[in-house]
Amino acid sequence: MKGDNKKNQYRVNDQIRARDVRIVGDDIESTVVPIRKALQMAEEMGVDLVEISPNATPPVCRLIDYSKFLYQQKKKAKEMKAKQVKMEVKEIKFGPQTAEADYNFKLRHAKEFIADGNKVKAYVFFKGRSILFKEQGEVLLLRLANDLEEIAKVENMPVLEGKRMSLMLAPKKPAQPKKQQPKPDKSRGPKEEKAATTAPAAPTDIETEESESEPTTNAEA
Repeated sequence: MKGDNKKNQYRVNDQIRARDVRIVGDDIESTVVPIRKALQMAEEMGVDLVEISPNATPPVCRLIDYSKFLYQQKKKAKEMKAKQVKMEVKEIKFGPQTAEADYNFKLRHAKEFIADGNKVKAYVFFKGRSILFKEQGEVLLLRLANDLEEIAKVENMPVLEGKRMSLMLAPKKPAQPKKQQPKPDKSRGPKEEKAATTAPAAPTDIETEESESEPTTNAEA
């Protein structure tokens, strides 16, 4: 049934009702012709006339083998589905008086979830009289948002729903890569590297001789 619905999605050959159509296809110049001429061209080429844009004026039809056309459409749909990133919502639970070590542990998990392209719903659950510390819960959630501000944006500010205060975070768009700074030459000592960056003048013959003799002195020492 699913395959039949896909086949019935397009009008083909005699099913096309328009008087004039714009024809396209491989090695075919786009032009408007009467439907009879378009059907005649399809028959001479041994292909089908497929209406691909029925709402255009006039409708656009492609000269192609219908089975090949359906295969191409199915392949395109499969490729587009593969490129889509499925975003999940990951939950992270805190207490109103979460210890520092526990907070850092859950912060690392939040960073991993965001890096994988998922949303993060962080919430503070208040048990019994701990609802008295709802301000501390709000401060904790805002701290989390601040610690993740470079990679995540806040979709919903902290809101109290019953005994839970929640915050929703979503990944930011990937930032432009920064230009890499040239790496220092490890074969040169720190003193030589500093001298090379601070001394604008070229070394004289005497300085060159001294610098060449310096490694020998160090090796002997």
